[in-house]
Amino acid sequence: MGEFPWRLVTFDIDGTLTTVHGWLLIARAAGRESRYRETNTRFSSRSTGEDEHLGDLLALAEGLTLTEVEKLLAGTPKLSGIGAGVAELHRRGAKVALLTHNPSYVGEWYRGQFGFDDFEGCRTPPLQDGRIPPPGRVHADKRTGLRRLIARLGVAPVEVAHVGDGWADIPVFGWTGGSIALNSRWPEVDRAATVAMRTRSFAPILEALTTMTPHAPVNDDLASDEALNT
Repeated sequence: MGEFPWRLVTFDIDGTLTTVHGWLLIARAAGRESRYRETNTRFSSRSTGEDEHLGDLLALAEGLTLTEVEKLLAGTPKLSGIGAGVAELHRRGAKVALLTHNPSYVGEWYRGQFGFDDFEGCRTPPLQDGRIPPPGRVHADKRTGLRRLIARLGVAPVEVAHVGDGWADIPVFGWTGGSIALNSRWPEVDRAATVAMRTRSFAPILEALTTMTPHAPVNDDLASDEALNT
């Protein structure tokens, strides 16, 4: 086996690390499943934008305790072998981070559970007496999240591989040296990635990352932005 080509591998969470959307289980627990399905229908038809959809999803958890949400996260069906896969990526010399629209209370649970090195997601108000507050005005911005990760971890975009499944991952694919569309429901997502695959296990992802050759990012404006730490 040759030298591992990636210094940073980033992962989306819902639909990528999970095999069902985690916010569906949160919506059910809160008695808001109809709201979950309504916002997904609007978003899938593109009658609503990413920011509005994200706000709708995060509002589903309002009033739940952090303990309740963490139990739901633990019970969400996921890829097999995530922790072992992250450990193997570490063994090969790569950092492994979460790049998602999820809020910090979700990202930090995954980080602690599976050994991810870093996390970038949606900024939301702090917990109120241990409960999830209204999300406020949110912005779906994986571009800024990726910029922050590469700045903190000291890597170049060409040294990053991203794994995701949704429309918001398409731009990220263009800013990195390699990409995997994982279990995506949308052909345009598959077409945008270096590799498209279907699996319920982390092991084939490792194999794909090992054999993938980095290429110059399609979009070269990521590292040129200022205020990386804003």
